[in-house]
Amino acid sequence: MGMFDWTEKSSAVLSQGGVIGPDERLPWPQTAVMGVQHVIAMFGATVLAPILMGFDPNIAILMSGIGTLIFFVITGGKVPSYLGSSFAFIGVVIAATAYAGKGPNANLGVALGGIVACGVLYTLIGFIVQAVGTGWIERFMPPVVTGSVVAVIGLNLAGIPIKNMAASNFDSWMQVVTFVSVALVAVMTRGMLQRLLILVGLVVASVIYAVLTNGLGLDKPIDLSGIISAAWVGLPAFTAPVFSVNAMLLIAPVAIILVAENLGHIKAVTAMTGKNLDQYMGRAFIGDGIATMVSGSAGGTGVTTYAENIGVMAATKIYSTAVFVVAALLAVLLGFSPKFGALIQAIPLPVMGGVSIVVFGLIAVAGAKIWVDNKVDFSDNKNLLVAAITLVLGTGDFTLKFGQFALGGIGTATFGAILLYALLNRKN
Repeated sequence: MGMFDWTEKSSAVLSQGGVIGPDERLPWPQTAVMGVQHVIAMFGATVLAPILMGFDPNIAILMSGIGTLIFFVITGGKVPSYLGSSFAFIGVVIAATAYAGKGPNANLGVALGGIVACGVLYTLIGFIVQAVGTGWIERFMPPVVTGSVVAVIGLNLAGIPIKNMAASNFDSWMQVVTFVSVALVAVMTRGMLQRLLILVGLVVASVIYAVLTNGLGLDKPIDLSGIISAAWVGLPAFTAPVFSVNAMLLIAPVAIILVAENLGHIKAVTAMTGKNLDQYMGRAFIGDGIATMVSGSAGGTGVTTYAENIGVMAATKIYSTAVFVVAALLAVLLGFSPKFGALIQAIPLPVMGGVSIVVFGLIAVAGAKIWVDNKVDFSDNKNLLVAAITLVLGTGDFTLKFGQFALGGIGTATFGAILLYALLNRKN
């Protein structure tokens, strides 16, 4: 089968609760709608990461689309994945550029040089995996480890919607309205509507928010002035990287966290689809690495396979790679539209927060599903302790500093799980 030869399945498969595999697709109109949902799922974080680092969000969106297409081509269209801005870079970029936290980053070029260096290292790891195979990764990362790491990616992010996306009591209640809306759509509806649970829930919650604020004046109303004044089409402001040894040494090691994220992603998709994607692991790393180099060389953030989109796939059971080609092309178009950027900025933060609570929770449960599907035996103390320690390291964001380089929660949990398992597994 070629890269673009998907087997078309009728919508009837969905109403019977069926699964659409990576090499299958729905008819193009439904595939396009699913693509829109994936764009919206990745959008919050893909825009939030550049804002936190002082990068241009429109370039981040554009590069997420281009990166996803690069990934699709390099994996031969076999791995369903969206590449968006990675949060793993935020801490090291802020450290390398001394960014103050508001407005454009004055030392953007130095950060970009580090991001490109990280992409190079990541790609090299991909070539090693491609040459040697994934056997060594398998030995170090059995299901108890990968399940823990996938779960931690969701749990580590849990504080973001709860701490940073609700400024008031009203906002917190709006988050409740949002996740209840998504949950009701997921359970009460059928067919295509049910598959669009995140998108439909977000629209319903935004309408309720508008009625309560713009209509009844209960809180900060939705501001549409930015959308009205923004241009339909415009070029994003590209920036060239500057290569500083210090910044490169600080930022390049992030590659190891990206490897763990990507590996967890492929394990999660394998668990959900029942199709073993391990043979594409090396190509997935290379695709992600090249996409990170391309993004960094134009002013974009480093990219990673997106947990938000795994969450959407888990909820919809549609794993078609065709959906990601549509999503990527949409992101490229949107990268050239300041008006679209303004529209997403107008979505109330608590509504985005409520959606994030659902999506991050779905990732955490995807990790637990790996344990269940592989029948991990928790009466074995080795498995019990690896999972127990990993979950708390990741959720509590346990950080270790090595000189200037800080390894945050997802990193310490990933390495902690691998090293702890290796240590405890010696006595067999």
